[in-house]
Amino acid sequence: MTAAPRFHVDLARTEADIRAAQHLRYEVFVEELGGDGPLVDHEARLERDRFDPFFEHLLLRDETRGGRVVGVYRLLRQEAAARAGQFYSEDEYDLAPLKASGRPLLELGRSCVARDYRGGPGLYHLWQGLARYVEAHGIEVLFGVASFHGTDAQALAQPLSLLHHRHLAPPELRVRAREAHFQPMDLIPEAEIDRVAAMRAVPALIKAYLRLGGYVGEGAFVDHAFNTIDVCLIMDTERLSDRHKAIYSGEGTR
Repeated sequence: MTAAPRFHVDLARTEADIRAAQHLRYEVFVEELGGDGPLVDHEARLERDRFDPFFEHLLLRDETRGGRVVGVYRLLRQEAAARAGQFYSEDEYDLAPLKASGRPLLELGRSCVARDYRGGPGLYHLWQGLARYVEAHGIEVLFGVASFHGTDAQALAQPLSLLHHRHLAPPELRVRAREAHFQPMDLIPEAEIDRVAAMRAVPALIKAYLRLGGYVGEGAFVDHAFNTIDVCLIMDTERLSDRHKAIYSGEGTR
């Protein structure tokens, strides 16, 4: 990039916007991470699934590059999930505790940022857009699956065990991986975890949610189609401290 990016965040409005989001998802989830799926279009380089028509797509654009889409969040509210027949992550997790809470829910998914924009302020701009969306729709609990690359749980025993022992959701929000694919996360006793090494192995997006006060559900899900091990992240906006709220809303960030 020759010029500093000038970011703008908005919701996808057109089919071209959706295709731009699916193209970025293809670059990240298929080309980089080796994922696949029944509706992935390799010829057109689009990563898509049956849920796309029901999700809203929050887009991060770089106005210095003609409004190019360089970041994506997929958002699904309860009423849209009802039309879709389920939340996306219900194939992997039993969401009964969240659905029984009676609180307004928002599922997040397919979060990604283009390679050239990682490590900079782009993700914070996406979060600011997400915070505005959450406030506008009265959302109280956010959740969604996030992934470790690879499907070898033993190779990820340190970070998975750290998440289980230090960041497990409270019982009233503790979703659980489906029994048919349940992968225990407490693979190492807490006293034996190398916390520095374990946290180093946690993907940046998951670490960011933990810094905001997020939790994980019980158990992981091994997704061979996407070559990942998934954990379910939960964030209760009522439990955010003032410091966390400032980070989440973008106050004090550039």
